[in-house]
Amino acid sequence: MAAQEAWIIDTARTPRGIGKQGKGALSHLHPQHLGATVLKALQARNDLNTAEVDDLIWGTSSQKGKQASCLGRMSLLLAGWNTAASGVTLDRFCGSGITSVNLAAASIMSGMEDCVVAGGTEMMSYTATLTGGGLMDAGNMTLRDLQPQWHQGICADLIATLEGISREDVDGLAYESQQRAKAAIAENRFARSVVPVYNEDGSLALDHEEFPRPQTTLEGLSQLPAVFEKFMDAPFDETGETFDQLVKRAYPDVKINHVHHAGNSSGVVDGSAAILLASPAYARSQGWTPRAKIRAMANAAGSPQLMLNEPVPAAKKVLKKAGMALNDIDLFEVNEAFSVVAFKFIRDLGLDPAKVNVNGGAMALGHPIAATGSMLIGTVLDELERQDKATGLVTMCAGGGMAPAIVIERV
Repeated sequence: MAAQEAWIIDTARTPRGIGKQGKGALSHLHPQHLGATVLKALQARNDLNTAEVDDLIWGTSSQKGKQASCLGRMSLLLAGWNTAASGVTLDRFCGSGITSVNLAAASIMSGMEDCVVAGGTEMMSYTATLTGGGLMDAGNMTLRDLQPQWHQGICADLIATLEGISREDVDGLAYESQQRAKAAIAENRFARSVVPVYNEDGSLALDHEEFPRPQTTLEGLSQLPAVFEKFMDAPFDETGETFDQLVKRAYPDVKINHVHHAGNSSGVVDGSAAILLASPAYARSQGWTPRAKIRAMANAAGSPQLMLNEPVPAAKKVLKKAGMALNDIDLFEVNEAFSVVAFKFIRDLGLDPAKVNVNGGAMALGHPIAATGSMLIGTVLDELERQDKATGLVTMCAGGGMAPAIVIERV
């Protein structure tokens, strides 16, 4: 069977709600409700015959409690989709929302499927109430000895230390993220993808981004205390081992300069996103006009200790697969898990900062873990259309030292 293109037909996402119980506008809802919201939107906007959806591929990182039991399949059932539509749920930590789209595209490009929906959900207000879930919480001491892995915030500070990236560097990028998000919201740039979330009684729960702090100033950021230093000496499990001891296994002589805080780290939020993909033949049969096609997909992995460093290798790898160079890409989205990730991405690739995260990133808007990647694909596509440009590259770091990546091109 000959290879075929995978087309993006439409994208939908919720606004991001503050991820705190009792404070966020979405925090009282079930995770399945958020997934169903974006799936209903795709169905209604595209007159989607859900009986003909070959599969739904969904990202969810914390698959416990309300987010367990194949959240993708349960969400489509709650959305009222035909029971013939199957679903699967995956976990590549923060990278899940890109990976779900990449696997959906691959299944179409292989010729095995014609209509696939991909996306993800994460209710961080809910997962914060769950115990466990850290990289070393599985209790495998053999793995801990072989590949010790510590808190991502400590990793961000360690990378900044090793790379000579200063507090001023990371605060400056955080301020820029807030300013860009402020402008994007004022100009309604997210309107095409964002769909309102309603409560079960039909009342409005949230129709706008809840997390941004447009009043942020550089001076205010500079006064925030670094937060991850206090994690270093506290035992993180029943063994009594501390993150400081864990770090010293791999970096015995490094004194970490702690530079990250709440203002230059990704925001804790709730959200969901979905993307409708189809083969050219199926799209034409439905009368759909494609918005973009998938040019290439890739995954990179490296040190699980420096787990945030793989977006640069992933970008290089996906460009090679696409037969493209950096200057062939009009816009980049790299998840601002921590400021150092985006700063290093721009610096190491020699990118024009004006082409990267042009509408702000997770430091301003928030990072709903497994939903973020799908959100970023929709964001870059919307912005390519707004600027009448052609190509976008999306990547992000993921736990364990991984990074998925994707290149899309407008059709």
